[in-house]
Amino acid sequence: MTAVRERTYQASPSHHDSVTIALHWATAILVLEQFGSAHIWELLQKGTPWRSGLISTHAALGIILAAVIIARICWRLLNQRKLPPAVSGLQHVVASAVHGLLYLLLALQITFGFLLGWSAGNALRFFNLFSIPPLFVVGPDFRHLIGPLHNYTAWAIIGFVFIHAAAALMHHYVLRDRVLHRMVPGLSSRS
Repeated sequence: MTAVRERTYQASPSHHDSVTIALHWATAILVLEQFGSAHIWELLQKGTPWRSGLISTHAALGIILAAVIIARICWRLLNQRKLPPAVSGLQHVVASAVHGLLYLLLALQITFGFLLGWSAGNALRFFNLFSIPPLFVVGPDFRHLIGPLHNYTAWAIIGFVFIHAAAALMHHYVLRDRVLHRMVPGLSSRS
């Protein structure tokens, strides 16, 4: 008879809890999708159904990303079970700074996205299920400021995501210290 592993939301000494892991990977997928879709629609002719659909989907998934980030922050603040730092000294300081900057950049990016949509005088639509009306008046002149900020912040996020992923792979393949196992608990020890 084979043993069945019990799945819970609890963390073990070697990996994060399942809620933290799910929110982490949901964030990663949404960030990459949002970045990719924004660059794909630039290749499409203005006014076409494909471009309009991609922009609408981008806005709706931006709302989902906002909910995921809020859930991550709440879970991080409320979850009492914390893993000990995987590294110490300067590495811990750098890792903490990168994580903090990613949270800050994601919050800014979501804010810029909402403001950008509202500056066009539109409510943010969630797959035609509901809309988030502008919470305050955002003038069209503001759009010329917010658009570039939204773009630059996206590139900054991708840069820090690359650093984050490269560090995780370095820990796994070079240092072999099982840091990557914290977010991928089923990862083989031999990989």
